[in-house]
Amino acid sequence: MPTITVFTFNGMSCGHCGRTVTAGLNALPGITGVSADMQAGRIIIESAQPLDDDQVRAAATSAGFALGDRL
Repeated sequence: MPTITVFTFNGMSCGHCGRTVTAGLNALPGITGVSADMQAGRIIIESAQPLDDDQVRAAATSAGFALGDRL
């Protein structure tokens, strides 16, 4: 059964930003889908198993964005 993880985000305001962070997060092992909801200010991550928050945050930071709270 897939795991859904949701984070708030900071600093993303356009589709290009969403695609950039989505590509960075999709590179993590076990992630099966990522979507950025710009209006709600959330990143929704689907994975095969629970994720390590530090790895997710590091991947987002490498893509140039900061994740906020995990919801």
